[in-house]
Amino acid sequence: MTLIERYLFKNAFVATFVTLTVLAGVVWLSQAVREFDLVTTKGQSLIIFLSVTGLSFPSLIAIIAPVSLFIAVLYTLNRLNGDSELIVMTATGMSPFGILRPFIILFLIVSALVALLTLWIMPQSFMILRDVVTKIRADVVSNIVREGQFSQLDKGIIFHFREKSGPALMGIFIQDRRDPEKTAIYVAERGQTIEAGGQSYLLLENGSVQRENKTNPIPQIVSFQRYAFDLSQFSTEAQSVYAKPRERTTWQLLTPPDSENLTPTQIGRIRAELHDRITAPLYALAFGMIGFAALGVARTTRQGRGLAMAAAVLGVVALRIGSFALSSLMIRFPILTPLAYVMPISVILIAIFIGCGGQSLLAKPIKITLNNGMAR
Repeated sequence: MTLIERYLFKNAFVATFVTLTVLAGVVWLSQAVREFDLVTTKGQSLIIFLSVTGLSFPSLIAIIAPVSLFIAVLYTLNRLNGDSELIVMTATGMSPFGILRPFIILFLIVSALVALLTLWIMPQSFMILRDVVTKIRADVVSNIVREGQFSQLDKGIIFHFREKSGPALMGIFIQDRRDPEKTAIYVAERGQTIEAGGQSYLLLENGSVQRENKTNPIPQIVSFQRYAFDLSQFSTEAQSVYAKPRERTTWQLLTPPDSENLTPTQIGRIRAELHDRITAPLYALAFGMIGFAALGVARTTRQGRGLAMAAAVLGVVALRIGSFALSSLMIRFPILTPLAYVMPISVILIAIFIGCGGQSLLAKPIKITLNNGMAR
């Protein structure tokens, strides 16, 4: 790169890094506040809290990085034009593509980062996060409930045990009234938390379950020697470990096992997740090119750039909304899959044509000519 190109790259890179750091910090803080109940109500340690919030960081970076790149490109080009640096570069004969070249290098770096996150790091982080959440589920009884106290595990769930003997709980009482039409009361001599098939259970021994139904006032009592009470139902995600498409590796999305007997909807979600991961880097390129197409052409300080920036923002918002809508439609309509690639690539090509064709979005570029040594 030439000295001017290195100067442009340095400015754009620093702006992108600062924007990404600030946005990632703000979003992570909001996520951390929502997960703080792990420490306050679920009795987990600070290490578990940092692990849960930290494992969601790769997905945040993958989403925020293209937006940060777009904001940084707008900021850099607007500042360069405001200081008349773009005007000087144009006056010295630097072509629009020459100005774009260092930005393309930055776009490719951010796209490579997004590809690394979406194709490899994010699935691994979600798999580890699922393991951590499973362990938290298994610990929910021992960490929340206290001996001799009636505790509410969830809305409509009352839990009580007499005492703790090693890993086992003695004298267990559970009342389940989440369904107003049906009530279940579990009584057992002892119980212990176990994991099976990626789920957490409280294995009750030597007890009975009493079920009451409003349509049938006579309670039904069933005795049991062993009964597995599902603890994962207290979570909003009561699915098996790695069951969600985002928790599968990219290779597993490409070659799902035939033994899973997936439904058409599940197959559609896997397909949508796979193509979302592959096309994610293209959106980083598209966002950056939209920013350059809006402000990459030098203009005088008398020419407003507000409309061009607003048009660029609207273009990015429309592209992102369109990608989300297309991802949802691909679940049911596989024929729309090629559009996942056509849409960002078309935006990139159009933005290159606008940015390097000597045209701007909403204003004409300035023309600098010399007349007897005087610029005008």
